[in-house]
Amino acid sequence: MGLRINDVVPNFTAETDQGTVTFHDWIGDSWAILFSHPKDFTPVCTTEFSAVAQLADEWAARSTKVIGVSVDGVEDHKKWKLDIEKYGNSAPGFPIIADKGLEVSKAFDMLPAEAHLPDKPTPADSQTVRSVFIIGPDKQLKLSMTYPMSVGRNFAEILRALDGLQMSAKGVATPANWMPGEDVIIPVPVSNEEAKAKFGEFETILPYLRKTKAPG
Repeated sequence: MGLRINDVVPNFTAETDQGTVTFHDWIGDSWAILFSHPKDFTPVCTTEFSAVAQLADEWAARSTKVIGVSVDGVEDHKKWKLDIEKYGNSAPGFPIIADKGLEVSKAFDMLPAEAHLPDKPTPADSQTVRSVFIIGPDKQLKLSMTYPMSVGRNFAEILRALDGLQMSAKGVATPANWMPGEDVIIPVPVSNEEAKAKFGEFETILPYLRKTKAPG
């Protein structure tokens, strides 16, 4: 059975280009994003890692740690980071997990349990290792997205989704296309009296759809 929203994510110990990490300990009290790639030195993935590196200040502002996964080894990761920095003019300061044995890819259900790589693997051998997992400080999965190899991920949307998740942790929900600073939705189980006490003024658009200012 695959990993579902609100499941506690697998804990694991793995080698990265920055040393050994035990995942739950590495997350600590932060939010975390694990983003996976089928192989080093691939064009789309290089642009994606560059985008993540360029957003370093944004992740830090949201108390969020980022970590990559690729099925190649530590030395390849170190060499690949030179290309990533060259492409995006920003050094990737985050670690990349060396998942040569596919333990992490299988634990997060990106590959079936019986999967294995040939002696000279190509990206096609691990093409489903193309996911994003946003994880809360409680170590629970809050959001996951999986992409094909041909479509680069939109990290502005991932950042927006992270903002939405952190806002929803305050007891509200966010509407379609929500951006920080916009009004939020009061959950249905909250009565009007409770909503008034908790949020102050709110707008009733439909009996089940009420909006209010985003809590600070």
